[in-house]
Amino acid sequence: MSDQPDQPPEPVEEAEREAAEEGTAAGQEKKAEEEAQQPWATRRELHAHAPKSMAFDGTNHGVVADRIIGNVTTEIHYSFGGLGSGAAASGKIPPAHLDRLSDVFVEEGTRFAQLRDRLLKEQVLVLTGTPFTGRRAAALMLLRSVGATPVHALDSTTAPGRLADLFGTPGKAAGYVLCDLPTSRDDPLREAQFNVLRDLMHERKTHLVITTGVGAYLEDAIRPEEWRPPRQKAVLAARLAADVGAEAAARLLALPAVAEFLSRDHQLREVVGYATELRQYAVGRREESELADYSLRALKHQVREWFAEPEEIVHLREKAFLIALAAFDGGPYALTAELSDLLYSELQRVGDPNRFEAIPVFSTHIGKRLQLARAKTYPEREDTEWGEVTQLKAAFRDDRTALVLLPEVWTGHPAARPALVKWLNGLADDGRPLVRTRAAATAAVLARTDLPSTMALIIEPWARSDRARRRTTAVSALTLAHQIEAPNIPRIIDGWSTDADDPRPCWVAVRAQGLIGTGRPEAALAALRVQAHRQHGKKTADPQVLDELPKSVALLLLSPRSDTVLAELLRTMPDHRSALELAVRGFLTACARRDEEAGHCRPPILDWYARAAHEADPAAPGIVRLLREALDDRAFTEEAEQVLRGWIQAADQDEATEWALAALLAALAATPREISRLDYLLRNPQGADGGPVPKVAARLRAALPRHTPL
Repeated sequence: MSDQPDQPPEPVEEAEREAAEEGTAAGQEKKAEEEAQQPWATRRELHAHAPKSMAFDGTNHGVVADRIIGNVTTEIHYSFGGLGSGAAASGKIPPAHLDRLSDVFVEEGTRFAQLRDRLLKEQVLVLTGTPFTGRRAAALMLLRSVGATPVHALDSTTAPGRLADLFGTPGKAAGYVLCDLPTSRDDPLREAQFNVLRDLMHERKTHLVITTGVGAYLEDAIRPEEWRPPRQKAVLAARLAADVGAEAAARLLALPAVAEFLSRDHQLREVVGYATELRQYAVGRREESELADYSLRALKHQVREWFAEPEEIVHLREKAFLIALAAFDGGPYALTAELSDLLYSELQRVGDPNRFEAIPVFSTHIGKRLQLARAKTYPEREDTEWGEVTQLKAAFRDDRTALVLLPEVWTGHPAARPALVKWLNGLADDGRPLVRTRAAATAAVLARTDLPSTMALIIEPWARSDRARRRTTAVSALTLAHQIEAPNIPRIIDGWSTDADDPRPCWVAVRAQGLIGTGRPEAALAALRVQAHRQHGKKTADPQVLDELPKSVALLLLSPRSDTVLAELLRTMPDHRSALELAVRGFLTACARRDEEAGHCRPPILDWYARAAHEADPAAPGIVRLLREALDDRAFTEEAEQVLRGWIQAADQDEATEWALAALLAALAATPREISRLDYLLRNPQGADGGPVPKVAARLRAALPRHTPL
């Protein structure tokens, strides 16, 4: 993270500084980003770093995102009943409430018996746990189980140092519960205070249970007990049995929608709410589709709750972390935390450009942060530029959260947009492929939610930027947006592909055609031909666009729709010189690629030819036709011969490649002139990196057809 200035720059100065950086960065990045600008690198980064929810393999998986991001407007109202949300009541707990809670409370799978024994012995118990796990219900049932009734709820806003004051006058209560005791680094629950409480309980022959969150500030001598809730299914079954009877409960639990609900990680308040929904379904007041939607509605409610809470409850820094985790879900925790602090700095200035507060370096407890986010950490092996390493990853427990959270922030809290845009711009400039890809994925989700604003504020400025990384990130954003079925993406790409005014968005669209064209190869090639025709007719062609056109064709030829692409290239090749050049240059670019990602260096086009020839597929003569066209055309002869030399070197290292090349050369050698050309090429091959002549060349030459008289 870069050093922060003592005072924020003035808005005008900051704009001038950014403009200066924009100008100087382009020149500095040009050389550094050469490899990153290659389309194969873009495709590789999308495959390696895109979120699992939009896994990129060249085909569209938008159904998942559509189900999650789509409009679900039904409001959700929780009915907590006995299990509660953790909010403490004031005064005496009604006995009927305790009786109802006892009917649905589940001890199975918990340490309830051990906790009861300790409460009996020590009379004061501190129970820790995450919110909405039934801590309050457990505290009340513990008191009831040791006979400490009636139960009196104490004021939960009482500071630790004032707890003893609550017991100034002896009362009739046999048990006390204090929920969510507020503690802090400056005001912890101290051993002396705890001992006073224990003495008071002994004197009055009563019991007290205090609940706190994970990581509460307690002195070491106080030994808290962590409350781990029972399994969701057990809680749901108990609640349903109490509501509708055991037989009807069993039928409800067998519903497919219930199995789907239980397969996800829910808070107990959501389980209780779902039991109410099932009861309504049992009496005909709910449809089964509403049961299926409940889990997603509960998740949306949780996300809205996070961002609606005041800063005293959910600090702005933690809201920034939630957004960053949504962008980097399943990514390294340290990276997510680092980048979330950059977002926090931007969010601080929303509404007050002069606000500048230092970020505390050692203030955030990872456990509390993950608890709030309902997230987890786990070690995972990851491929990096420096080899495979183990990373501590962080991810939401519910894999739908990111796709719900990002649209909620963008559309529900538009005041945060300037900070988000600036943050995403910084991510798009980052040197790490993972960071740039996740910036693109975030923009894609926002485009799925609000295309006009996302295009105007994020994607189009990236596409028109002088910075190569931003343009490449725009490519990835459009590709992933199409992957999750954001509206009108092919239309945008087709329009930019044929644009004659600005070569920068044109370059972005041309590259994107190669990445999204698997699902629409004819349309993609049609747009590429239009641009190729325009470049052919220009007095001075745009070098970047001209260079990118054959690369996109190569991506399509190396895609799962290669047969369709090849047939379309051959069909349109005679139409115009620009179409012929596009087809041949794209084909030669694809020929030069090696399947290094598959763990070997076999040329994929040569592999394709071998399979097609074996199966009598029309692609085989099509490949021969394109290669012959390249060899016969002086504009491409040298490049085509270089491709063949590369294949000879590959054949020298792999027997299957040798057989494939031998078959292809035999098909190419249809005339004496072609035989002579190939014979000369095999008598004068180039060794790899200036090494000795490949031995395979002699064997391939011997396999050529003999000369026939002219």
